[in-house]
Amino acid sequence: MNRNTDYIRIERKNKTKNIAFKVVIYLLLAFWAFVVLFPFYWMILTSLKSYSAYNSEYIPKLFTTSPTIQNYIDAFTAVPLGKYFANTLIFTVATTALMLVVIVPAAFAFARLDFKGKNLVFTLFLALMMIPSELVIITNYITITTLDLRNTFPGLILPSVTSVFYIYLLKENFEQIPDELYYAAKVDGTSDFKYMMKVMLPICAPTVVTVTILKVIECWNSYVWPRLVTDDAAYFLVSNGIQEIRENGFGRENIPAMMAAVVVISVPLIVLFLIFRNKIMAGVARGGMKG
Repeated sequence: MNRNTDYIRIERKNKTKNIAFKVVIYLLLAFWAFVVLFPFYWMILTSLKSYSAYNSEYIPKLFTTSPTIQNYIDAFTAVPLGKYFANTLIFTVATTALMLVVIVPAAFAFARLDFKGKNLVFTLFLALMMIPSELVIITNYITITTLDLRNTFPGLILPSVTSVFYIYLLKENFEQIPDELYYAAKVDGTSDFKYMMKVMLPICAPTVVTVTILKVIECWNSYVWPRLVTDDAAYFLVSNGIQEIRENGFGRENIPAMMAAVVVISVPLIVLFLIFRNKIMAGVARGGMKG
């Protein structure tokens, strides 16, 4: 009887500890979520305030009683923001598509094919990740300028169509697929290209989707390279379009209109993440597993 009583007491104590631990964890997560999400809330809130209301607030308010969409209208009329969106869409889609055409066969070759010097070549590829990005930008800028590709879409796109990290990530995923599938496919007369497209890519679809989404985000947020190779507004992306809005749009002091432009630019990425968040998490988790 005493043994049962002690067991029940220990179980209650452990249950209380678990509940307390979970409460602390959820409180910390809630606090961290507030820290992360508050800037987005403040950005949207500011974009809904009129210019006069914003400037009249000596102490910033956490809400507004008279929201307005005039700032969003100003964001599209002060500068050709729609044109910047179209340019960014072309740049993002073309760069991401070309990158997949490059990195998927490269990862397949390193993961499945046997050729002389494969390990040495892959080691040299990984060594490229140690080169500072500033040096790469300088080299790319000289090359693009020499080829007279400044203020062109090829000049924007070509330097970004490959990624050593994404090749490495896909290679690690491809290597997790059992060799027996490859040997069985070869016995059936399947070509390497067909095996890659019909077997490897479907199995590693979460990682491919993750790489695609990360590349889309990278292209959408690209600033330094487009700023270097474009000084013609006809080729501006949304990232350097923000600078154009500040300089030649409605001015630096019109913060609500600026926040409206930032909201418009941020929404596509947020929606993209919400739609594919499960794929992204699955791809990252798969990339972290071996064997």
